[in-house]
Amino acid sequence: LPTWAQISILVLLLIASGFFSISEISMMALNRYRLKNLVKKGSRAAIRTDRLLDRTENLLGTILIGNNVVNAALTAIVTALAIRYFGNNDTVLLITTIVVAVMIILFCEIGPKVVGASVPEKVALPASWILSALMTVLSPLVWAANQVVMRSLALLGLSAGQQDHRLSPEEFRGVIAESSTLVPTTHRSILLNLFELENITVDDVMIPRMRIE
Repeated sequence: LPTWAQISILVLLLIASGFFSISEISMMALNRYRLKNLVKKGSRAAIRTDRLLDRTENLLGTILIGNNVVNAALTAIVTALAIRYFGNNDTVLLITTIVVAVMIILFCEIGPKVVGASVPEKVALPASWILSALMTVLSPLVWAANQVVMRSLALLGLSAGQQDHRLSPEEFRGVIAESSTLVPTTHRSILLNLFELENITVDDVMIPRMRIE
């Protein structure tokens, strides 16, 4: 391939690798309760995203297979360019390895994942279009990879189950307590007091007759 074509492919591979990284972190960082609310409102992107998250193993398998294939191709392209222009020797290959590692870490991993974690909803919902299509195309590979993983975990006496996203009373109390910017103080106090109802006695709520007007 001519140099311009290889450089163009290299740029596209960098973008694709960054897409997989940002999609992975944004999907995992999504607020599931807000997502469920969007689903109830009929948002198509939210419905599609929710379906993807209901099949987390397949979703992660698709992202990881795509990301690793892209990174391998990216390494091959950079190595081919380095050999063409600087020769095939140990020094060139060492420098190429370092350059590829820095490019992947900065532009395909850290950068995209920081953005994805900061604005997961803005990234995950649009990305669900592409991920849904990729999951369909890569489903045979993902199925085979998942089977190997499941059997390997079974040999080690481990199992991979779906994560339980339900909140315990204490976790729910913490969510309410941290919602100071979203819920008025009075409402937040009422909600928190609901957790204390089972500890309240009749004496706590009765007013002595002498104090009644």
